[in-house]
Amino acid sequence: MSYPALAARTAVVTGAASGIGAATARQLAAGGARVALLARRADRLDALAADINAAGGQALAVTADVTDQASVDAAAKAVHDAYGRVDLVVNNAGVMLANPLADGRLDEWTRMIDTNLTGVLRVVRAFTPDLTAAAADGRTADLVNVSSIASHVLFPDYAVYGATKAAVTQLSAALRTELGPRDVRVSAVEPGLTDTELGGHIDNPALREQLGGMFTAIPALTSEDVADLIAYTVSRPRHVNLRQSVVLPTRQA
Repeated sequence: MSYPALAARTAVVTGAASGIGAATARQLAAGGARVALLARRADRLDALAADINAAGGQALAVTADVTDQASVDAAAKAVHDAYGRVDLVVNNAGVMLANPLADGRLDEWTRMIDTNLTGVLRVVRAFTPDLTAAAADGRTADLVNVSSIASHVLFPDYAVYGATKAAVTQLSAALRTELGPRDVRVSAVEPGLTDTELGGHIDNPALREQLGGMFTAIPALTSEDVADLIAYTVSRPRHVNLRQSVVLPTRQA
């Protein structure tokens, strides 16, 4: 769909190298926004930026790791140097690792917490001054955090992943109390089963097979489906905040 309200906006999308992040970047750019693409895989970002620019959009590839504060700070500087102040941030970078809690996979727990939660906080810290300044100037300002239905639907062996996403949803609610009075909208988007690379991170063969069975049984959302919802959310009138959106495949209960 086309969202004219995106024209002239300046956006940052994390996790833009693939999946929901890449699709969101394309959707925002197609609507006329300038989009800074943040992720670790420089080759993917360069290819996506080239595609967007070739199609008449504006995209900037910025290699960044949300688990590294210095990297996020450097990325924010690169965005500001190229585009100036940002008025739209999509916090999408994330990782999904599944194993029984009893396995004690501290490596996985640390990676998910640092990426899915602390990484979100690092990006919020880097760009909140932009959002509040844009709002003070009378412009629309949006912070969108991509969470998951795992924030409130229980899946065995996904306890820590679900906990990180519950934290993102709760953080979004808390940030609304701080930023809403300053006219910055904060939205949490919670997708259900979506066809992305996330499942490929799982190193447990039985759980990978289980997840594959879900994709066989349920026609999943595409990344473009979720990107369209994000674009719709940030295209509402400035005084309207879609605070929390759950999007599921029709066959997923």
